[in-house]
Amino acid sequence: MDPHVESRQTDNSTSAESADVPSRRMTRRQTFTLLSMASVNFSSMMCYSILGPFFPTEAVKKGASQTEVGLIFGCYAVCNLIGSLVMGKYIVQIGAKFMLITGLFVSSGCTILFGLLDRVPAGPAFISLCFIVRSVDALGFAAAMTSSFAVTAKIFPNNVATVLGSLEIFTGLGLILGPPLGGWFYQSFGYEVPFMLLGCFLLIMVPFNIYILPTIDADPSKDSFLRLLTHVKIVLLCYVIFTLSAGLGFLDATLSLYAIEKYDLSPGYVGLIMLGLSLPYCLASPLMGYFTDKYPATRSWFMVTGGVTTAIGFCLCGPAPFLQIPSQLWLLVFMLGVIGFSLGMTAIPTFPEIIACAYKEGFQEGLSTLGMVSGLFGAVWSVGMFYGPIAGGLITQHLSFEWAAVIQGGLALLGAFPLAVYYICQRPQQSSPEAGSRQSDELTPLLNE
Repeated sequence: MDPHVESRQTDNSTSAESADVPSRRMTRRQTFTLLSMASVNFSSMMCYSILGPFFPTEAVKKGASQTEVGLIFGCYAVCNLIGSLVMGKYIVQIGAKFMLITGLFVSSGCTILFGLLDRVPAGPAFISLCFIVRSVDALGFAAAMTSSFAVTAKIFPNNVATVLGSLEIFTGLGLILGPPLGGWFYQSFGYEVPFMLLGCFLLIMVPFNIYILPTIDADPSKDSFLRLLTHVKIVLLCYVIFTLSAGLGFLDATLSLYAIEKYDLSPGYVGLIMLGLSLPYCLASPLMGYFTDKYPATRSWFMVTGGVTTAIGFCLCGPAPFLQIPSQLWLLVFMLGVIGFSLGMTAIPTFPEIIACAYKEGFQEGLSTLGMVSGLFGAVWSVGMFYGPIAGGLITQHLSFEWAAVIQGGLALLGAFPLAVYYICQRPQQSSPEAGSRQSDELTPLLNE
């Protein structure tokens, strides 16, 4: 028998096995991919979230204003936006594995460098170096996460939301452990130690992923981001993603200063308060992923319901001045939990919805399209992460945290309402036989390797 034919048959059997129903046991390749993506999500989110409890206070001591603190958080998002678009477009040419490992290495170095910035003189020098290091770190993060999303969708084609939801457990763990550990290490050992420890931990992930992450080959596509954005549904989904990240960015830049000033809390306790946001998100994500993969038709209403719930959570976490409700710490923590759970409802279905829409519109099935969808997701997420801290910092500085939270809740509501209208208008078409067959197609594998 021709060895080339035998090799192709082996590849096809592996592809078929990877595209089997979710109840089948995972292949060795899928298991290694899952371990790799989990390590990337966990370590990257820890390094990202560590700044929340103490960096705004430290930056203010170094001469930065509330607005400049927001800009430092926001510049991360701008560079992430640029990096996500570039990496998503050229993921096939660069190589998914090389992109992920290089991104991890760059992020680890920048995290260590960020820990040395307390030795820089206060004022323009400190602020400028914060911008530079944070921007380079964002490019590394963009490379790692764009590759991570694309590889996950490639290796687990017919249960994308389930796997992404499961991986969000590790994202949530990173977000959960980052703030309290960062706050505790900062209180106990000073500014440098949290960044040094997490930077070294991220560096260890580099050889680990070199060893276990499979290499994925693919052909480049001629499709573009502009063609993706010509479809109304994808534009609406992108706005929903924007409101999610804007909300998280707003809380990153403003919550710690508000809690310290309003309730006289230490940075360590602020880190514990942030558990109210990340823990419910961590618990909700795998449930939402499994449910929306099993019942794809529910994705739309999960996103709409999640947007409305997020709006309510932001209006009450202050709470809104016009509600005449006194500010209480327990109410803030409870509303953060509501926001975290609703973010899981909204965020998990968006990625598979965009993939399904892209394939329905004729995009080539493969890593190239998945890379573009990942890049678009990361870019829109970054726009929100840029807007959230900067607008939140400005509104908080000139009005109050309470009014800034109300405005952020309004953005979430504006994302849910037009999406609900779109799905209601599309319902008559979905009731037709053709639409019914398309809906059933969502239960089949999205692509074959």
